[in-house]
Amino acid sequence: MGGNKVIERMRRGEKALGLSLSFYADELIEVAGRMGLDYVNFDGQHSPTSPETIDRFCRMCDGWGVTPSMRVPDQIPSNILNYIDRGIQVITVPDVESKEQAEALVQACFFAPIGRRSFTSPRIMRYGLEGDAGTRMRDTNENMLVMPQIENITAYNNLDEILTVPGLEVFAGGPNDLAQSMGHPGEPNHPDCLKVTKEGTAKIHAAGKLRSDDVTVEFKATESIQDAIAALLQANGR
Repeated sequence: MGGNKVIERMRRGEKALGLSLSFYADELIEVAGRMGLDYVNFDGQHSPTSPETIDRFCRMCDGWGVTPSMRVPDQIPSNILNYIDRGIQVITVPDVESKEQAEALVQACFFAPIGRRSFTSPRIMRYGLEGDAGTRMRDTNENMLVMPQIENITAYNNLDEILTVPGLEVFAGGPNDLAQSMGHPGEPNHPDCLKVTKEGTAKIHAAGKLRSDDVTVEFKATESIQDAIAALLQANGR
């Protein structure tokens, strides 16, 4: 694993550019690397994936110089570990709604002294060829970005406490799940939902932290293919 390009861009006040995949093709990782994108994001919550697949993709990302990013399926520490031990350097974790859950997330994702992440895969240790264990653990911590998803009204009600947890700098959202939790299923743009999101974003920024939209911009492969097919059909009268 190299440096985390999302973190590098964030520290410079820039946005990292990435490719978001909900289906998987090795060639797209190669294209992302050849065209100079910063990261590739995989979805482990709503798309079929496995640690074996992510292991292969992390090796490809490493070779092509892009940072591997992933939404993990849940908050279970063993599941999180299974993916970050493959080499994932940016993780989005769904449905974090309390300070206690946020603290547990930090404990699972970082080695001491920040957390208590389990020690670890040979790949993370670079097979003992790139410095001692302490150096590799520090480097791994420095290149790990953890993004909790704040995606229901309970999470927003607890946001002040969540924002006090050290080790968390960037927060993702979940507008459709927020809408469901507020009694507006299928209406993420309902005024009540937008108000909660706006107020929550203001709290995040006031705490000196960031939204995922502040640090990343993604090209969504599935949506882009759908748009291209729609344009093709329209151009041919179908």
